[in-house]
Amino acid sequence: MIPEPLNAEAPRRRGRFWLVTIAAILTLAATVSLGRWQLSRAAQKEALQASIDAEKQKPALDQAEFLALPQASDALHRPVRLRGLWLTPQTVYLDNRQMHGVPGFYVLTPFALEGTEQTVMIQRGWVQRNFVDRTKLGAVETPAGIVEVTGLIEPPPSHLLELGTSSTAAAPAPAPAASAPVQAPAAEGSSAIRQNLDLEAFRAETKLPLRTDVSLQQTGPASEGLQRDWPAPALGLERHYGYAFQWFGLSALVVILYVWFQFITPFRRSRRRARDERRL
Repeated sequence: MIPEPLNAEAPRRRGRFWLVTIAAILTLAATVSLGRWQLSRAAQKEALQASIDAEKQKPALDQAEFLALPQASDALHRPVRLRGLWLTPQTVYLDNRQMHGVPGFYVLTPFALEGTEQTVMIQRGWVQRNFVDRTKLGAVETPAGIVEVTGLIEPPPSHLLELGTSSTAAAPAPAPAASAPVQAPAAEGSSAIRQNLDLEAFRAETKLPLRTDVSLQQTGPASEGLQRDWPAPALGLERHYGYAFQWFGLSALVVILYVWFQFITPFRRSRRRARDERRL
């Protein structure tokens, strides 16, 4: 019952009461559902993180087991040991990568697998950028001969947003002498410093028998001038919990406003009106 005296406005107030009630119920149902959906998304991401952690704890695959995988992408995040040869001239430096908040490069080198015609791109580690000359690369030691590398099977290198169409970051070349013929510019993507690396395009560019379905993320302590404190995949758990908090907070606000304006305010108004009538 509406705590207002019955008068000519009573039917209108009653209709407004039920209209607001229905709107509040629908809004509450929507916000609670969205909050629960965000919590379910967070639970899915937590399950994915647990699956990734479980894969990392499995025994490392040897090279024969790695090559025998029907789909290497089915064994993502699992450790593996490979033997082969570094193809140093094809080393690529991915620009604008950070480690511990410091900008630098991810160093990637193709790795020719011993006894096969396959090559795998290995994310070897991170090196800090030279803040005076960004095209001056830090010293990276690359062992010669057959070596063994341990790492995690990972997707191809992630891409960052690019401004413009070129993925290179080559230093500007000096102007040619007047008598010298002008040479054609190098093919796009031929610089060692790049914003992103597409393995399909790199395979076509270098003519290497490069696998394009996966890469290897080298693990272990810092060595060869490289750090390997790889950041964990950004799954966005905090974002989902934050959105859920916002939706549930909005639900609580709807309930508070509904109770205040539908019950408390009319009750206070009726009491104030009753006091005024007694004074008269």
